[in-house]
Amino acid sequence: MNQKVYLGVDLGAESGRVIAGLWDGEKLTLEEIHRFGNGPVLLGNSIRWNVMGLWNEIQTGMTLAAKKFGDSIVSIGADTWGVDFVLLNKDEEVLGMPYHYRDARTNNIMEEVFKIVPKADIFADTGLQFMQFNSLYQLYAWQKHSPSILNAATTFLMMPDFLHWCMCGSKVVEFTNSTTTQFVNAIKRDWSKDLLTKLGIPTHFLPQIVKPGTCLGDLRQALAEKTGLKNVKVVVPPTHDTGAAVAAIPTRRTGSANWAYLSSGTWSLMGAEIQKASLTPQTLAYNMTNEGGVDDTYRLLKNIMGMWLIQQCKKSFENQGKKYSYAELEQMATKATPLRSIVDPDDSRFLNPTDMPKAMQEYCRETNQPVPETEGELMRCARESLALKYRETMLALNELTGEKIEVLHIVGGGSKDVLLNQMTADLCGVPVMTGPVEGTVIGNLLTQARADGELAGLSELREAVRSSSVIRTFEPEKSSKWEAGIAKFEELKKLRK
Repeated sequence: MNQKVYLGVDLGAESGRVIAGLWDGEKLTLEEIHRFGNGPVLLGNSIRWNVMGLWNEIQTGMTLAAKKFGDSIVSIGADTWGVDFVLLNKDEEVLGMPYHYRDARTNNIMEEVFKIVPKADIFADTGLQFMQFNSLYQLYAWQKHSPSILNAATTFLMMPDFLHWCMCGSKVVEFTNSTTTQFVNAIKRDWSKDLLTKLGIPTHFLPQIVKPGTCLGDLRQALAEKTGLKNVKVVVPPTHDTGAAVAAIPTRRTGSANWAYLSSGTWSLMGAEIQKASLTPQTLAYNMTNEGGVDDTYRLLKNIMGMWLIQQCKKSFENQGKKYSYAELEQMATKATPLRSIVDPDDSRFLNPTDMPKAMQEYCRETNQPVPETEGELMRCARESLALKYRETMLALNELTGEKIEVLHIVGGGSKDVLLNQMTADLCGVPVMTGPVEGTVIGNLLTQARADGELAGLSELREAVRSSSVIRTFEPEKSSKWEAGIAKFEELKKLRK
């Protein structure tokens, strides 16, 4: 058959890419077309996203793709992180500069919200993990400080939905990302307008929620002419990056909860695929979340601070003139003394510190542990702490699903970290299968291929992932060396902020 090409726009917290997926009927081959930087922009006392700059870079990638693949390109779709959004007014003008989820305006906002609507009631409605940057608290903060903007808004779009609006003029929100807002009802799978009304937040700007795989239409004529992309459709993938990554898990166990996944990047998102949202008191107690998945599934998962600890340490080292690759930092960690000091990755001080090594050192000092001083000690501390957190989450998933998880799939950039993978296998006590590294964009692209009639269902999509990827297995090694670390981590949990 003739080769078909699908374009995936994949935006992460550090960078964005336009990637071509070359489909031959059995395997998907990736080709990076354009990569560009991303990150928070300081504006006054706030941090925002440079959405105009991102859109300009995406257009550059689209143009380069058109020059290379021409009429072979079938469709395009975008995925990004969750929670952040853009507001449009009746004239389709952007209202304000979209906030970055790490902006400080939502500090202590959750406590204000809980005085109006109890925490348990919000969870019973939405099933979502409580994090201060969820869209619910962002909107509440905006209503508190700038109500005129919300009143003027006529359309609320999550970040990838805004990109689709830029592409074709659609005004919808895709299901997987909508669930990260904490104002989607987990049973009805639609906006929880009653919750927003109780908080004094307008609801008139909420658009229709659509399923991944929905065709949104043709590119805007002016955009098609500018980029050279003719007869290209905009197809909405699972727009939440973790939703796309979970769609690309190369498991043969679709429909079962006896496997778990870990989407390892800036955030570590660890969970199980379930058919209905888990709204039990135990799920709330573990502060687990129910986010939407492909084919009306839910992702019962935990958001963990993730490779952010390592990324920010690396950035701090570079600010001191010490430029290390991630591979070099991993090697330093390998040589460092095991279990010398550990941190709770989800301590609030690690959300957006000015200096991550100092934040980790401060934590260890306060908890009467040896303070990690060298790069290797810091890198070892970060990895062991994450692996211990993964073990804690695995135990919670076993309890909540009622099934014994037998294998953990790790996808994303963090799956390249051999040391962390082995630690995770050892502590979780199950085989760890790593890959694909590009799980998010593969899930994006194969969802487009499925919408194009190339794949019949989720099982067939995942078979295509297995055919197109290199998978590595890490077997657990039993050792008593972790016992002291597990005990220490349990003590640290009691101090969690």
